[in-house]
Amino acid sequence: MKSFYHYLMKYRHPKPKDEISRFANHAYMDHSFPKYSDEYHEISDYLELNAGYMESMAVFDEAWDLYKAESNM
Repeated sequence: MKSFYHYLMKYRHPKPKDEISRFANHAYMDHSFPKYSDEYHEISDYLELNAGYMESMAVFDEAWDLYKAESNM
């Protein structure tokens, strides 16, 4: 299974279309993001403690749900 970060990068866009695209752009610029993790709590804890760019953790939860749904296909 690919990492959450790797999955999220498919949403990067020069002109963000939605909150997930903005999240992906910020995560790309965040050199400390846990790029190889596929663990919900590790990424969630990181974002809550270190990612000032996250306006709402609901965006992460939505992206995580998409990641899990596509990973189980």
